[in-house]
Amino acid sequence: MAEGIKVGIGFATGRKSFKNVLRTYMYNLKESELTEIDRIRLRLFVAYDLNYENAEPEDFIHIDTDIMEEIDHACFIGEEETRKEMEDLVLRGIISEKEGGLLFGDGYASKRNIVVYEALKNGIDYLIFLDDDEYPVAVTKSRKYAVWGGQQVLRTHLEHIREADITNGYHCGYISPIPFIAFNEDLNEQDLRTFIEALSNDIVNWNTIKSVMENGGVTYADTSILISDEAEEVEEVNRAKFISGSNLTLNLTDPSRVLPFYNPPNARGEDTFLSTCLGERKVLRVPAYTFHDGFGAYQHLLLGVLPTNLNYIKADTKQVVERFYKACVGWIRYKPLYLYITQPETYEEKIEKVRARLEATLPKICRYFGRSDFMDVLREFEHYHSQVKQHYSDFLATQEAWGKITAYIAEQSESKTAI
Repeated sequence: MAEGIKVGIGFATGRKSFKNVLRTYMYNLKESELTEIDRIRLRLFVAYDLNYENAEPEDFIHIDTDIMEEIDHACFIGEEETRKEMEDLVLRGIISEKEGGLLFGDGYASKRNIVVYEALKNGIDYLIFLDDDEYPVAVTKSRKYAVWGGQQVLRTHLEHIREADITNGYHCGYISPIPFIAFNEDLNEQDLRTFIEALSNDIVNWNTIKSVMENGGVTYADTSILISDEAEEVEEVNRAKFISGSNLTLNLTDPSRVLPFYNPPNARGEDTFLSTCLGERKVLRVPAYTFHDGFGAYQHLLLGVLPTNLNYIKADTKQVVERFYKACVGWIRYKPLYLYITQPETYEEKIEKVRARLEATLPKICRYFGRSDFMDVLREFEHYHSQVKQHYSDFLATQEAWGKITAYIAEQSESKTAI
């Protein structure tokens, strides 16, 4: 009897509340009747970070039985489990210790890589990454009040992933960490635009940010996408096919076509850097939305409470300003490497433009928010610019090391098939 299609659900998380999100997706799957199809087998992979909320392993491992009843097997991966897997690969001579550190060391790229590796090792066909602050609902402003609709996320991905290497859905809600900003004599619209252009890439840019700000920080779902069954191929822009790190499915049926995540040390952008590797891959945008609860203000959505209006996120609380600050630092840390990969011919010219924009606007940003530490953005930029060649070397070495692992997995699979 055929074993069926193995589908993995992956989380790279530091939030204990991920279990509430998982519960919602399990109910969502039941409602879609996907789990009643005999040939679908679900497995859970959770790479957890104990430091984010000062957590214990039990906060992630102990999951209520009603959540787990549709899942055949669960794999929980902490630092110790990751270290053992890395040591095993080194002992077998598949990768070096340095390569193991690049693939499975610190950071969220490494957590995603260990999830993908475990999924490949377990013969998973398709792996969907979900985020611990995204929910399977969409919100529109097609009327004077917010209108909500459930989304069959996993089912939609499975309808399209067989014909692609990667499928990626859409996001609504509080995607942007940039709050609504009331301009004044310290900071006008042109100042903010110049600052955002210094941080931006081809997806995060002033036009998209401005429209979101005008909606109070909310991105609403496109109704034409909500009623569509069609997927669209993601086109390459400046050597990147942009994807996000969640509402994302990887086709693992051919390990040689699976690529690793990477981010510079202490930076994010692992989805952006994977985007720059997808020129020879088929990437589809599928009509499934998730609601991003970026400020943690709408967890009651998981209990079925649907607000009729979404709040403006204003820059008037310490929490909101801190999130904006961390986002600015995170974006600028990966900006040099992103430019080095996508626009190497004009790299130095682009770097000079970013530097000039930051120098012109950061003093104004500091005055507006009453925080001198926004000047850290310039210092971080200069540091990551000085390290860009090393980071690029690590980026290439990560892909080379991953190729050794996927070749090994393919060999093991062929050996089992031959037996």
